[in-house]
Amino acid sequence: MANVEMLMPKMGESIIEGTILTWLKKEGDFIEQDESVLEVATDKVDTEVPATHAGILKKILVKVGEVVAVGAPIAIIESTAQASELSQNEEKTQTSPKEELLAAAPAQTTAVISSYSQGEPQSGDDRFYSPLVLSIAKEENISKSELVSISGTGKDGRVTKQDILLYLKNRKEGNIGISNLSVSGVQPVLTSPRVEMSISAQDEIIEMDRMRKMIAQRMVDSRRISAHVTSFVEADVTNIVLWRNKVKDQYKKKEGEGLTFTPFFIEAVAKAIKDFPMINISVDGEKIIKRKDINIGVAVALPSGNLIVPVVRNADQLNLIGLSKKINDIANRARLNKLSPDELSGGTFTVSNVGSFGNVMGTPIIMQPQVAILAVGAIQKKPAVVETPTGDVIAIRHKMFLSHSYDHRVVDGSLGGIFVRRVADYLEAFDLNTEL
Repeated sequence: MANVEMLMPKMGESIIEGTILTWLKKEGDFIEQDESVLEVATDKVDTEVPATHAGILKKILVKVGEVVAVGAPIAIIESTAQASELSQNEEKTQTSPKEELLAAAPAQTTAVISSYSQGEPQSGDDRFYSPLVLSIAKEENISKSELVSISGTGKDGRVTKQDILLYLKNRKEGNIGISNLSVSGVQPVLTSPRVEMSISAQDEIIEMDRMRKMIAQRMVDSRRISAHVTSFVEADVTNIVLWRNKVKDQYKKKEGEGLTFTPFFIEAVAKAIKDFPMINISVDGEKIIKRKDINIGVAVALPSGNLIVPVVRNADQLNLIGLSKKINDIANRARLNKLSPDELSGGTFTVSNVGSFGNVMGTPIIMQPQVAILAVGAIQKKPAVVETPTGDVIAIRHKMFLSHSYDHRVVDGSLGGIFVRRVADYLEAFDLNTEL
């Protein structure tokens, strides 16, 4: 029998910390290897963490609600494995959180470990600070007294990554309010303006859940970061509607699932991105990152009313049937909270189907760090002028609006407008003779 530390695992690209949601096992319980021991929330998704070894859960090192860095110890397991095997595994894999942070961080971040005690409360402050928050504070020259002044939205008022990034953004833009100065010389507390409101006895106060708080923060951040502009185009999707109506029963019998309109939209967007690759970019300060992969996020409404955006990677490499199966899969698993963190990251463009709610158009907010998002509206029957070899006629056509929001810092109106027009062109050119 030997004791082994269970470490916070890496749960996806760019994720460096997680919040403990609940322990599924208690101290003294026997656990099998790969059996779920706790649930962890990241800024991408909630996920269960399996045991790294079989044995007795001897000690839980972190409490529910605490933010833990990837690689940090979270529990001690009294393992039934041979001590020699444990020793070899630990030699290869176990590194203290401080050592991992030092190894991964640039030189200026390294100094934070010596100037700020990792995780310890600062002078006059009893809050815990994660290694990530301390690293950002050091890199941005935030003094200890200034760090104390930042309002935190985490458990027990803890400062989260989003809190400190919002603080830095507000400080840079001057778009902030100033509270009273401390006589001890602490810097002014800079916070977002808050609208005062009156509440009557009949009003119900509903606390935002964790996901709603994240969505709210990201939407406000995106509006602040990007110069949003929206272009609109109406597309004639009659051919797509007629073809889908013709094959949807056959498709369901063959594949065991429905054929929605979303794959058609994703296919057209992927083709248009290949024509205009400068829509498939991100902004890093004064640099533009041109993405090679075409990874399209698809907004999915959850039963709770919140939205989640799983990503179809390399969408340009899938045909219509492949897109349909992929979209159905990630949408179903999203509603069951079965997605992995990696399936929610890496998107380069996003599509939101507002038509599924009966809306004809919208002005969607960009998913950072992307620079564009397309909302597709409801498909409606409309009278339209149709050109024929014998002259123009009035006919009933299936039409829909495409609403393209883009970041005017790097996408001009010409590119934003031409791109959404090209998406419409691909939709309108759908071949009725396409084989299933």
